[in-house]
Amino acid sequence: MKIILIGIQGSGKSTQGNLLSEKLGIPYLSSGHIFREMAKEKTPLGRYIKETITAGFLISDEKTLEIVQEYLGRDEYKKGYILDGFPRTVPQAERFENGIKAAIYLKVSDKEALWRLAGRDDENREDDTLHAIKKRIALFHEKTEPVIEYYRAKGVVHEIDGEKSIEDIHSEILEKIGMV
Repeated sequence: MKIILIGIQGSGKSTQGNLLSEKLGIPYLSSGHIFREMAKEKTPLGRYIKETITAGFLISDEKTLEIVQEYLGRDEYKKGYILDGFPRTVPQAERFENGIKAAIYLKVSDKEALWRLAGRDDENREDDTLHAIKKRIALFHEKTEPVIEYYRAKGVVHEIDGEKSIEDIHSEILEKIGMV
């Protein structure tokens, strides 16, 4: 099973991705995690990624597609995956035809997302400055909301109220994808 999680930063994608991975027995892959790991590398690509995400910008479509496709080519993703943070733009979605069964949209307000992120204690996230977070929220509305409509037109979007409890959200996702 191939699932995409879509939502604003702080919507609970990684929480739900990890719960789904455990429940469904397929790996969870966050493009943000991939990029943060690559940003630690002392290479030209690592420096480019670090500078881009620290400023709150998106990695180019071409580079993002290349990196994510390479990861998904690994053996552990052959039977399916839960993908978080990709695709983030319509061009990425159009070029990523990979048998997606469900696109789960965890809908939360900007205010709720900011509140959640302000309370997050994660020392590994240099890209979580208030400026960068606000920029990524604006980019979500501009670039990623059209991706939701792209997948809605394909009939695979399941919109979930991301402001419910973690357990309720998880149960609703499982119900929507036919796993209950």
